[in-house]
Amino acid sequence: MPTFGRLLTAMVTPMTPDGAVDLKRAGELAKHLVAAGSEGLVVSGTTGESPTLSHEEKLRLFEAVVDAVGDRVPVIAGTGSNNTAETIRFSREAARTGVHGLLLVTPYYNKPPQEGLYRHFRAVAEAVEIPCIPYNVPGRTSVNMTAETTVRLARDVKNIIGIKECADVGQLAEILRGAPEGFLVWSGEDANLLPYLTVGAYGIISVASHVVGPQMQELIQAFLAGDTAQAAAWHRRLLPVFRGLFAVTNPILVKAALNMTGFPVGPVRLPLVDATDAQKEALRAALAEAGVL
Repeated sequence: MPTFGRLLTAMVTPMTPDGAVDLKRAGELAKHLVAAGSEGLVVSGTTGESPTLSHEEKLRLFEAVVDAVGDRVPVIAGTGSNNTAETIRFSREAARTGVHGLLLVTPYYNKPPQEGLYRHFRAVAEAVEIPCIPYNVPGRTSVNMTAETTVRLARDVKNIIGIKECADVGQLAEILRGAPEGFLVWSGEDANLLPYLTVGAYGIISVASHVVGPQMQELIQAFLAGDTAQAAAWHRRLLPVFRGLFAVTNPILVKAALNMTGFPVGPVRLPLVDATDAQKEALRAALAEAGVL
């Protein structure tokens, strides 16, 4: 199995002009991202427009990306939902495509209590043999999985190897203080990469790495080498991109950024809509400020 790296990209799903999933372009994008420094890819997460992809489209995407880069970097399938039984069924199907791990979002809308979250993730992880990574993103799901619950899962379920975390650094510190050695935490927000690293996070599952992957690797490697001043300088330089890509709902602007930087990936699907001219101009300015354009 390829090693789970520090810089993973939550990959967009390329679309044809009429809104169909473009599997050929997905394979090309996967290779492009790996060449630009990504050490793993998350396929069909929120950035991949998972809410509007069918199960069959997702399975074909997993296969296409595994075929393209699965011998070089881990491919992680987004299979989580707010239905435990359905998540188990789909996760088993995804595992059979050859993916190396699963990303499992906290159940949204039904807002389970902490014990429900614990049992949900444990049930899914114990139904498969490949590594599982819960994804805690309160801003999208309206539920926060506490550090205590995360630590319970880390201790009790052997194939829950880490978490994609979007809570504040205080909660991150509590997780790292209580979790067993080797449990990995990836930041789920680009702007939190350096603050998370300083507290002890392993890396990031990134959106911005679609367009600034080499620069983000420079930031991470500078920090690991002890050159915190250089890491901070990279963080400040990239901050306009980190902020600019999320000025409207993700992945509207990262698709626009790829389109304007020479790697077109097509439109977004309804109910999302493509960026307006004004949004594109603001994004272009942010990319220029960071030296990308």
